[in-house]
Amino acid sequence: MNKKLKCVTIADTHGMYRDIKIPDGDVLIHAGDITMRGQLSELNDFNDWLGEQPHKHKIIIAGNHDWCFERQKEASIKIITAVYLEDQSIEVEGYKFYGSPWQPWFLSWAFNLQRGQEIQAKWDLISNDIDVLITHGPAFGILDRNINGENTGCENLLSKIEELKPKVHVCGHIHEGYGQIVSRGIKFINASVNNERYRPTNNPNLFTLD
Repeated sequence: MNKKLKCVTIADTHGMYRDIKIPDGDVLIHAGDITMRGQLSELNDFNDWLGEQPHKHKIIIAGNHDWCFERQKEASIKIITAVYLEDQSIEVEGYKFYGSPWQPWFLSWAFNLQRGQEIQAKWDLISNDIDVLITHGPAFGILDRNINGENTGCENLLSKIEELKPKVHVCGHIHEGYGQIVSRGIKFINASVNNERYRPTNNPNLFTLD
């Protein structure tokens, strides 16, 4: 029988993780945009901070600001002492977590893919027995509305989530979408800690697996 697992979620820290009070828990999840400019020096600083956190398990994915993971992946992975997931899964105390950094094309940032067939190919890689799905971008229509009131999430991702029915979907990317809701029997969390003005005003989100 799986034990209860307390998970703490953050995203879009953009180098400001030291300005956030991180609750205790079993798993610390960062759903991308660790850095502001995607430099290895920023990643080194983040890893120093990460090492100070008491959580037994630490899982991260990259986001569109995290160029180092796209352009210098091997060097980035060597720096990070947490589990880095890029279209991969890991089992933690009986629960399966899957992470992916991609989002529909957004300006000229990292991990961009065109909507439709191109991004669908990434979602088709997701394991069909996952408990927690971590993506940088949100699903369409769920915690994805930008400052202009536009839904910016991925339609293909929403369809895949509806098909797989994970217990929890964690994302970030759209700072204005911060928060959590339950829809279709799934807990959706936008864990962006920075608001639309890049100020770290949002608290980490928590959930428990049992």
